[in-house]
Amino acid sequence: MKNFEEIVKLVVYSIWGCVMDQHLKRLLDMFGFRVLLVVILSITGILQFFMMLGNVLGDTYDVQPFQLAPETIRAVKTVEDTEKTEEERQEAEESVEPVYVFDEEIVNHRIALLESFYEITLDVRKEIADSDKSLTKDEQIQKFKNKLKEITDSQTLYLTDDDLWTLLIVDEKELNRAQTSIVELVKNVLSNPIRKENVAAIRNDLETKIREQNDISAALLSPFITLGRTAIVETETLDKDKTEELKKQARNSVEPVRILQGQIIVQEGELIDREKYRQLELLGMTNNKASLKPVLGLAILVMVQMTFLYFLFDKQKLDVQKKRKQLVVTVIVYLISIALMELISLLDDFDVQVGFIYPSALATMLISLLSSYQAASLVTVLVASSAGIIFQEGYSAVMQMEIALYILLGGFACIYFMKSIENRSDILKGCGVVVMINVLFIAFYLLMTQSHYEPFELLFYGVAAVVSGMLSGALTMGLLPFFESAFGILSTMKLIELSNPNHPLLKKILTETPGTYHHSIMVANLAEAACEAIGADGLLARVGSYYHDIGKTKRPAFFVENQMSGINPHDSLPPERSAEIIIAHTTDGAEILRKHNMPQEFIDIALQHHGTSSLKFFLHKAKEQGKLKDESIFHYPGPKPQTKEIAVISIADSVEAAVRSMKEPNAEKIRNLVQSIIKNRLEEDQFDECDISIKELKIIEKVLCETLNGTFHSRIEYPKEENK
Repeated sequence: MKNFEEIVKLVVYSIWGCVMDQHLKRLLDMFGFRVLLVVILSITGILQFFMMLGNVLGDTYDVQPFQLAPETIRAVKTVEDTEKTEEERQEAEESVEPVYVFDEEIVNHRIALLESFYEITLDVRKEIADSDKSLTKDEQIQKFKNKLKEITDSQTLYLTDDDLWTLLIVDEKELNRAQTSIVELVKNVLSNPIRKENVAAIRNDLETKIREQNDISAALLSPFITLGRTAIVETETLDKDKTEELKKQARNSVEPVRILQGQIIVQEGELIDREKYRQLELLGMTNNKASLKPVLGLAILVMVQMTFLYFLFDKQKLDVQKKRKQLVVTVIVYLISIALMELISLLDDFDVQVGFIYPSALATMLISLLSSYQAASLVTVLVASSAGIIFQEGYSAVMQMEIALYILLGGFACIYFMKSIENRSDILKGCGVVVMINVLFIAFYLLMTQSHYEPFELLFYGVAAVVSGMLSGALTMGLLPFFESAFGILSTMKLIELSNPNHPLLKKILTETPGTYHHSIMVANLAEAACEAIGADGLLARVGSYYHDIGKTKRPAFFVENQMSGINPHDSLPPERSAEIIIAHTTDGAEILRKHNMPQEFIDIALQHHGTSSLKFFLHKAKEQGKLKDESIFHYPGPKPQTKEIAVISIADSVEAAVRSMKEPNAEKIRNLVQSIIKNRLEEDQFDECDISIKELKIIEKVLCETLNGTFHSRIEYPKEENK
């Protein structure tokens, strides 16, 4: 077994040695944080996906048609029954009566046709009478036919040659009576709407009436029956456009048939017929019909959320170590929020929206204090969108929007308030703000739903609004120290607490080294102003400056600002020993800070605020005495400043000490001094290991000069009163 472990180690080291050549190592150094970012966000997305998977999948059952239901099955979501909806719409469409339109023009045209026929008949009779009567019977009939072609095709009248001949030879008075009678009959018939399917029956009725007329002789019955039947046509036609419009309105008036969430589909022991099985399939509650669409939708949502987090941390202008801590803390808080929502969603058996109990500002408060307001804003939106899916119920097709808005409003109200928090107790004030926003939103929700609520429901929603806000603060106060200690995070809240003058170490500096205490306060003012001007962490610079010279408390009298009696112990010490004592205050300070479990950032400030600069006074003294053996003795051990904040503190520390010792300082002297100190730091390469730029150094120079001019401005000399 031991040999196997050795072989595995050898293989791993060999592969690592082959892979880590110079070019690939350079690439990993360049993209190291991005690779870490992708890995962490991928793990976060996978965990979130599987935690929320049950909220989109629903329950499925291994059942078949005509099988007894193993248990009472209820709908897990609200869906539209498209098949039933289509059936009802089809029925509504078929129930619409066709729309017919009575055409008066057709009636007038048919009457005009009869009158024209009569006039042509008279004209033909007159022409034949005026002729030389040499026309034969057939010629007369043909002449009649030719005339009739002027108004209609004679074939459509179905008049036989015998009918035409009868019309030519019958007595004109008899013809006139028959014409008047037939026109009157046709008018009466056509005055009522006639549909296509009724034309044949009405023609038969008209024929019967013609046969009963006394004004029509037996000889004229045949032609006038033919004329009457020809005159009867369809007068009420189908209006297709209007009918289609009514059918469309009928379809649209049918509300979609829905299977509601919680609706019983089949009772336990009941036979699952085809209709009930179809409903189960529609709901995706059968094993063979479980839909993958919600799963893909959830995967897309999670990928979008992780993409937003990627761009947030990729674009942050912070050192890599700080970004890593903020990244890990953010995703942990985010996953805790998702897990907490999943636990609360297990209480969904009640007839109330249990999501309102969720501490809406928890993630916002924690990330505001531990990371940044930008991260807190984004996570608030992401948590709200996730909550909308986790607590989804009722008619909401995609997500429960009231829960999403509830978390959004509570979260953003908290972000606005968090900017004024100065200590942990102020978190309780933030809880009050969140409770107030929650109560107002609950009131909005209850009023907008326009439903009747039982006293129990109203009590639940009121209590939920208060509990949500108070839980947000309580959990924040409980989890904040854990994150601060577990990840070594120096939060804004922690910095504010460490700036309290009653802190034991600050009291130690004040009582044992009052000059150093005053010097530290001045450095803090200068460093904070300069850091804020270049976009660095001004609060960290201020509080870190309070502790940067804590090492001087070990040998207070060896530092000039604490020599109140005018006695300087360095006068009796060799330069090497003096340099050793002065230089030791950085390592002594780091040791004291470690002993008191102070943040690593403060330890770094104590060690790095002098970098590897030299003690010029004692170095020059050693050279004058001719005792210089090793110049490195007179240099601080470093390391050089690693962050912008420490670089600013190192400049402010030297500037404040130099200006304080200056006689009659003015604006010109201060500017020249600040420029020379920054130039000296650059010449000694003290800023090589931090990302501060020349442009930022110019801004720092300007801010320091303005601040020092305000502190060391010239004062008027008050006249002395003469003693009486």
